[in-house]
Formats: sequence, structure tokens, C-alpha cells
Amino acid sequence: MLLKTLLNHVEGFKSFVYQNVRLVKDGDRVWLEVKIAPRKNSRAICSGCQVPGPCYDRLGERRFSYVPLWGIAVLFVYTMRRVDCPGCGVTVETVPWASGKSPLTKSYAWFLSTWARRLSWSEVATIFGTTWNRVYDAVKWAVEYGLAHRDLSGITAIGVDEIAYRKGHRYLTVVYQINPGCRRLLWIGRDRTEDTLRSFFTWFGDAKAMIRFVCSDMWKPYLNVIREQAENARNILDRFHIVANMNKALDEVRRREVHRLYMEGYEPVLKKTKWCILKRTYNLTKKQKGVMRELLRMNLRTVRAYLMKEDFQRFWDYVSAAWAGKFLDAWCARVMRSRIEPMKKMARSFRAHRELILNWFKAKKDFSSGAVEGLNNKIKVTARKSYGFKEIEVWELALYHVLGDLPPPPVTHRFC
Repeated sequence: MLLKTLLNHVEGFKSFVYQNVRLVKDGDRVWLEVKIAPRKNSRAICSGCQVPGPCYDRLGERRFSYVPLWGIAVLFVYTMRRVDCPGCGVTVETVPWASGKSPLTKSYAWFLSTWARRLSWSEVATIFGTTWNRVYDAVKWAVEYGLAHRDLSGITAIGVDEIAYRKGHRYLTVVYQINPGCRRLLWIGRDRTEDTLRSFFTWFGDAKAMIRFVCSDMWKPYLNVIREQAENARNILDRFHIVANMNKALDEVRRREVHRLYMEGYEPVLKKTKWCILKRTYNLTKKQKGVMRELLRMNLRTVRAYLMKEDFQRFWDYVSAAWAGKFLDAWCARVMRSRIEPMKKMARSFRAHRELILNWFKAKKDFSSGAVEGLNNKIKVTARKSYGFKEIEVWELALYHVLGDLPPPPVTHRFC
């Protein structure tokens, strides 16, 4: 079977023909050149208005990289025509296998961008004999098309969070769609201020009235903007962030008591017990269970704080928001009498955000930031896989590409 037959099967173009295919060798380099010519009596299409027009003249040959065949680079070779367009003047024609001035064919760009979801961009460039910049161009083309053509209807639940993308407290605000059956990255903004999140709602426009649930942490700028912009939505503070903050408070109690025991000359019984205390009982190892049995016999602030934390876990078993609220009020009252300041700080925080915490029960426990944290983990994996990104624009492209669930661009053939 001739290569031209294969190309016509996977990349058939109505107004163009494959003339010949030749193998070119230059030292150790080998590639296939595929000569393309316009079909007889076909008219060139203006790149400005997409209207056919008469040929004005011809330019030099241009080469377009195509998907490698059997490990051999493939180049499309075509002599570009200029169009004498009545509306746009003299312009270079548009060709169906490439976009603009890109030296990559659309199929090759989609091929590279597909692999760039699975591997680091440097690895993709090495494996397929191209450059990192070419892979970047391919991903950019796929992301720009996807962002312009994605469907934003039916979004009723979103999650808002921040991620650190660089040392020195440099953050990005990320907004996800967390509807059942559709979890994807919607928007990225720089920094984590009120203005940043307000920019998302401005971009989202009138569709924000359809949002019914917003999952977020206790970051005050986010809470202020959500209350202001998403009037019809329930702002849910779910168990993930609450338990995380509880563990931080418990560990602070432990660290303070370790220092106090050391200063007073007592035996360092709390040293190396961090994970024994922070873990749930059913996750403890046999050795850690033995350590906890010994600790529970002691009258330590850390032990009392640990028992408060374990007692609070019953809060999540409630179904009714009313009964959960009664438990929360009683728990906060007990903690405020404990004289353990980090735990009292948690109780004050729970009281301040009481209604937002109870929204988790009012939403029937269907929405939580667990989905948000899962997507955040994918962001970390994407960055780690590529050993980080130097430019913020590259960060944004990579995250939209991996997490955006963007529609694919129209290409003649999809390579599996």
C-alpha cells in the first residue's frame, strides 16, 4: 500500500492532493517529505475572511511537521499562494492542515498536546524529536480552542480554593465545577484577594445566578465575595478544612506542652507522638495504639484536647442540621471552659461560621471540598511531573490542559 493512500485515508483534504513522498537523508537525520499541491482549478481561500479568491502569486515552499511514522519525522511541503481578495487585499491563503503561521500541522499539534497530558513537556519533546517550545505551542493551541468552545451551561456547584505556585506566599485562586458527574477547572486567577475572586464572578456573568452551592475554606476574602456575589448559593464549609484546622490546633497544644514539660524537667512523654495523636483511632498501628494507651492514663492538656477532637467526630454522623447545630453549640460550650487556648480558638471560629458549617447538612452532604482537594492534588502532580513551571502563563496553560476537560479541536484524524 502506498503512503499516499494511507495519508488520504487519515488526512484527506478536499482541495489538495498528495503528489509524491520521498525519503530524505542528511547525515544521521532521516525524514519523509510529502509534497502537497492544490487540486486543479481549485481557488485559494483568504486567511482573513475565509472567502475563495483568485491567485495573486506564489511564495516559497513551507514545511509543516506531521505525526512521525515508524519513528521517522514527516514533513508536509507546500508552496503557499497569495490571494487577491476584494475585501482584505492581497493575503496569504489558509490551508486546512495548519493554523496561521504555525509550523505544526493540526494533527501533530493535537498529537503532542494529548501526550503532554500524560508526560512532562520535556519528555514529549525528547520522545518525538521536537522542542519544548513546539510542545508549548501545541498545548496553547489546544487550550485556546477548548476555552473558546467549552460549554458553561448547567453549572450549579463550584469549589473555590487557593494553591501556592511559588515560594514567598505566591498564590493562585482556582475555581472548579463540582457538579455530580462533571468536575473540572473553570477559572484561574492570580493572588487570593477579594478582587481576584470578584474577577471570576465578573467573568462568569449572569450565569452566577444559577449557582446553588459554593464550597470554600474559611479564608475571609473568599467568604466576603461569595456572600456578595452568589446570593442564591449556599456557602459550604465542609469537614475537610474543619478537620484540618482541628488537627493544627491539636498539634499546637502538643508542641506547647512538649516545651512546658522540658522546661519543668519532666520526662518527655509527648516527643514523637505527633502522628499517634493526629491519626484517627482505626488508623493507628499496633505500636501507636500502645503509645496512646499510655498517654490516655496521664492528665495532660494534649490528652484532653485529643479527647475533644475525637468527641467532635460524632458531629459528622448527624443528618439533621438542627440536631447537628445543637451538638456543635454544646461542644463549643465545653471547649470554652477547657482553658486550652488553641481549642478555644477553634470553638470561637466554629461559632463565627456556624451557619456555613451547617450548610453541609442542609445540602444533604452531596457537596464537599473533598472534590476540590482531589483536583488540587492533580495540580501538584502536574507541577511535580514537569519539575515546576517558571512562567505563570505556562502554569495556567498546563492546568487548563490537564484539568479543564476542554473539548478537542476539529482534526481530520484522531490518533489513539
